[in-house]
Amino acid sequence: MRPRRILETALYCDDVAETARFYRRLLGLTPLFESDRLVAMDGGEGTVLLLFRRGHTRGGLGTSGGFVPGHDGSGPVHLAFAIEAPDVPAWEAHMHDLGITIESRVTWAEGGTSLYFRDPEGHSVELATPGTWPTY
Repeated sequence: MRPRRILETALYCDDVAETARFYRRLLGLTPLFESDRLVAMDGGEGTVLLLFRRGHTRGGLGTSGGFVPGHDGSGPVHLAFAIEAPDVPAWEAHMHDLGITIESRVTWAEGGTSLYFRDPEGHSVELATPGTWPTY
């Protein structure tokens, strides 16, 4: 058996609302659920970006369907969003218009391009085209 894909990616934030606004403005992500503790956003193609309030998930969470074990994270963690290669110039212009600095641009051996930048929490965010990995 093999998994189909990664379903959720979690980032831990001091200001969940501001970070959610950033991803709405930049990527047009739609919130699926919002609370003081968590904003869950549609990451595209059946994926979910979870923005947790840092320190508020360590004890776990009881739900009507069962218990979600505790978790947390810190530091400038990384995530990447898949984009199409012809859209790279439009993404660069969009980020420029939003005042988002591109920290790095990488052209990979397989022909892919990655644009790296930081979200308001300092997480390393990547927009990556096909050719970044042998599987993408």
